[in-house]
Parts: sequence; structure tokens; C-alpha cells
Amino acid sequence: MRQLALDIGLPTGPSLSRFYEGSNAAVVQHLRSWVGDGVAAASASTPVPTYLWGVSGSGKTHLLKAVHAALREQGAEVGWMDASTGFPPEFDERWAAVIMDDVQQYTPMQQARAFNWFVNAVAPQSGTPRWLLCAGDLPPADLHLRDDLRSRLGWGHVFQLHLLDEFERRAVLRQEADARGVFLSDDVMDYMLKRFSRDLGSLMQLLDMLDGFALRNKRAITIPLLKTMLETE
Repeated sequence: MRQLALDIGLPTGPSLSRFYEGSNAAVVQHLRSWVGDGVAAASASTPVPTYLWGVSGSGKTHLLKAVHAALREQGAEVGWMDASTGFPPEFDERWAAVIMDDVQQYTPMQQARAFNWFVNAVAPQSGTPRWLLCAGDLPPADLHLRDDLRSRLGWGHVFQLHLLDEFERRAVLRQEADARGVFLSDDVMDYMLKRFSRDLGSLMQLLDMLDGFALRNKRAITIPLLKTMLETE
């Protein structure tokens, strides 16, 4: 099946309000309390580094992109690094926050830059400390990173994200379909959950492809349409 990246500029892109909390409600509440109603609300509190960890598909990247989007909408400059950031820039004093994803995949060069960002965010040369939001697939102590970076990732709040169960995955699929204005029957959901990866990111990608295919062909989403898409895409 052809892989298509989700367009995070769409209204259905990552946001805190669109994240199905399930057993991860404490994590989402923590992020909401920090982001608040704007940068001013966030800066009123002393920023404490936050680290999220969990297996693939638990929602780490969604939450980090959601926070990044929320801060940017408020007019804030935000530093972002993930494993695909080949040449991370120098720390920018204009940044209100620093977000680092997939830290377990960082190269030695990226680790060096991440450590530099961490130090400058916690003790900047000018201005107040900046918030750090980081994520990886393991708790800080188990990460195979340079010692100084690994230890700092565990300095503040550490949250584990848990995978959604069967009922919660169905609820997310229903929520995302409703947001697109399309009807997703129980039969179609059964087919998707039984025959494809149960990783939530993969399911969202499949739904995005299916929605686009249905729109182009001006047809309702059904199992025959899904089969036709997989044969032609």
C-alpha cells in the first residue's frame, strides 16, 4: 500500500482537543495547563522540563506537534528537532519553548545539539528559562544516549503514554471520520482493525487515504471502495 504523509495543515491535524485521552488524561492535562491560553500564561509559571515516553503509536508525536501548533498559533517561536532534522540550528534566544521528538534515534551530532538546546533553555544567556518538551520510546534512564543528555531528560516531569485499547481505537476512528464529515460504518472499522496495522498512526493514515479516495470518486466509504483503493493506489 502506498504510504502518504498526513497533511498537518488540515483541520484534522494534531491538536490537544483532538487527542483521545483514554488512560493518558493526566498527560494531556499537564500539557494543557502549560500551554494555557497563550504564551503569557505559560511564561507566568516556572518551566519544568517534560518528557513523554511510550511505544510507537502511543501518541507522542501527535502531542508534540499539537503543542508546537498551539504555541505557533499564539505567536511564539518554537525550536523543533526530530530524527529527520539533519542539521539542527543553533539555539535561538527568540524561542519560547524547545520541542524534541524521537530522541532515541538521535545521531551523535544531534545529541550534542540537543544537549546544547537543553542547557540554553534551562539557563539562557538572556531572558527567562524556556520550557522543554521531549519524547522518546523509553524512559530516560534506559535511553542509549550520551550520559549528560540522558540524565537531563529525566530532570523534570516524566510521563508514560499508554496504547489505546480496542474500544478506544474505534472511538478515535469514529471521531476522526466525524471531523471529516464522512460516515464510517462498523463493518468498515472491523475490516480496518482486523486487516491492517492497529498502530493508531497507521490507522489515521489509512483513513486519510480512504477519505481522499472517496472524495475523488464521489462515493461513500464502504469495504468494496476500500478494496478498490488498495488495488489501485
